[in-house]
Amino acid sequence: MVELFEQDIRTNDRQSSKGNQLKWENNGIWYKADYLGYEGLAEYIISHLLCKSSLEKDEFVLYDLEEIKYKTTIYTGTKCDNFLHGGWQIITLERLFKNFFNESLYKSIYVIESSSERLKFLVEQVERITGLKNFGQYMNKLFTIDAFFLNEDRHTHNIAVLMNEKGDFAYCPIFDNGAGLLSDMQQDYPMTEESAELMKGVHAKTISSDFDEQLDISENLYKSQIKFAFTEKDVTELLQGASIYPVEARNRVNEIICMQIRKYKYLFETS
Repeated sequence: MVELFEQDIRTNDRQSSKGNQLKWENNGIWYKADYLGYEGLAEYIISHLLCKSSLEKDEFVLYDLEEIKYKTTIYTGTKCDNFLHGGWQIITLERLFKNFFNESLYKSIYVIESSSERLKFLVEQVERITGLKNFGQYMNKLFTIDAFFLNEDRHTHNIAVLMNEKGDFAYCPIFDNGAGLLSDMQQDYPMTEESAELMKGVHAKTISSDFDEQLDISENLYKSQIKFAFTEKDVTELLQGASIYPVEARNRVNEIICMQIRKYKYLFETS
C-alpha cells in the first residue's frame, strides 16, 4: 500500500465520459484510483496480456495493481512508470486539433456521414499536423484492443500523441484501458446481470458506436497491425494475482476474455 497526499494530485484534460478518476504522481510513478468499479483490474489485465502480443514493450503502458491510501480512504487502483521524460508531454487529439484549427475534432468527425471517411479524416489531419507517418496503423492497434477488451472510452480526449519543447511529435504509448471489461459496476454494468447480455450494450466512441465496424474499417484501410499470443491459462494466472479485487469481479473478467478469445480467433498467432 502507498499513502499519497494532496500535493501529489494531478489533473488533466483526459477526462472520461463518465467522470474523472483520482490520479496522482509521486517519485516518478503515476497512480489511479478506481472510480466506478474495477478499472484498475481492467488496466492491469489488459496491459499484462498485451505483453503477450506483437506490440513492442514501449508501445503500451504497463500497469500494476496498488492499494492507495488518500486522506482517510483506501482505494484499489493501479500504478505505472511516468514515461514522460526529456520534456515530452501528452497532447490529446482533441487538443491538438483545437490548437491547430480552433475547432473540435470530435464534432468535425461526426459531420462526416461515412465511418470510413471519418477515420481517413482523423488520420490525415493528425499526420498533417504532426508529421507522423502511419497513424492509421496506430489507430488499427487501438481499435483492435478496444474491440477485444470492450474499451468504451476511446474518444478524442483519450487518444494522444507526444510533443516536446521543440514542437517535435512522437507516438504515445497506448494507455487508459480502464473502461474495458465491463469495469463500470455502478452505472452501466451491475454484477447482478449476465456478462453476455451486458456485452451487447457496450458501444465504441471514436468513429462509430460499433466496435467491429471500427475494427473492420481500420483493417480494410490499414491492415491488421497486432496479433495476440496469450491463452486462457495466462488470464487465469493473472487473475489469481489480483486478489485485492472480489472473486465476482475476477470471474466476470475471466468470462469476458474467454468469450472474446473465441470470437476473435483470427487475432491470435498460429504456430
